Amino acid sequence: MIILGIDPGTATMGYGIVERTGGSLRAVDYGALTTSADLPLPERLAAIHACVVELIETHHPDLLAVERLFFSRNAQSAFGVGQARGVVLLAAAQAGVPVREATPNEVKMGVTGYGNADKDQVGRMVAVILQLADVPTPDDTADALAIAISTANAERAGDRLNGGTAGAKAGVLDRAAVAPIVRGETPYERAVREALASERKAAKTPAGAKGRG
Repeated sequence: MIILGIDPGTATMGYGIVERTGGSLRAVDYGALTTSADLPLPERLAAIHACVVELIETHHPDLLAVERLFFSRNAQSAFGVGQARGVVLLAAAQAGVPVREATPNEVKMGVTGYGNADKDQVGRMVAVILQLADVPTPDDTADALAIAISTANAERAGDRLNGGTAGAKAGVLDRAAVAPIVRGETPYERAVREALASERKAAKTPAGAKGRG
């Protein structure tokens, strides 16, 4: 199954394509589209739409995942996100790609196991789960991969979209390394368990503590 995650915004739109094969997850492609503030809004939205269309045509995702719109204290920012979401959903509808939505808290819970995780925690867990050498940047890219990961793991094993053809649809921009080996628990579950244990250990260690010589 291939999931295209989108973090919409008129200034910057993050995207992340994740492939799920059994219990394994791997990054296929990811990045961010930035539009110039000097461009009229219609042209910025057209660029966003064109980018999503190209991603769909390149990678043939089984699902498109996007965060559900929620009320924000910054009405102007929320309005811009809503406009960007609109053209993303339009591109998905035109291509016949089913859409999955999740709240920010649901995405954080699905990736870190903690609904109030901050952006740094989300980014680190995305890198661990997908076995990336570095945390994806900018934050919009990490957020897009996070919603793709959350959606991939939310889909039940018996889902009709979780067939055996997803692997054959991997796009030409494939950056993934060798798929992780599953030993009992899935790589995702193991990564979450180990990362959370590391976070708890670090929290218990006093700042500046040194070993006794």
